[in-house]
Amino acid sequence: MINFSNNAVFNLSPIKEEQVQENVKNLFVSDETIIGAYKTIRDQVVFTNKRIITIDVQGFNGKRKDYSTLPYSKIQYFSVQTPGFAELVPDCEMELYFTNGFVAKFEFKGSCNIIELGQLISSYIL
Repeated sequence: MINFSNNAVFNLSPIKEEQVQENVKNLFVSDETIIGAYKTIRDQVVFTNKRIITIDVQGFNGKRKDYSTLPYSKIQYFSVQTPGFAELVPDCEMELYFTNGFVAKFEFKGSCNIIELGQLISSYIL
């Protein structure tokens, strides 16, 4: 479950753009594209060239979805952690600190373009 009340989203695994919830693109503004997409068991986190969109799939049958947006323009600073050498299960981590004091933490399992995501965020906050 994507719940930022405890400031963490863990165990995100990469998915292909075709696997992103179909309705997420209806939220896009002009020239918005997907940079990376990740999932937990049912939920998803989509990084675009403008923001982060989280999709919290709710209910027994998963028909109800909560879409949340984390705009890059509201990030004050961030940190990224790349995988270590020879880890059995490589993972990356990202912490985003927003201007209102909110902190969003992500842990990515497996293949992750964390440096590319960091460069993208840097282009919006520097």
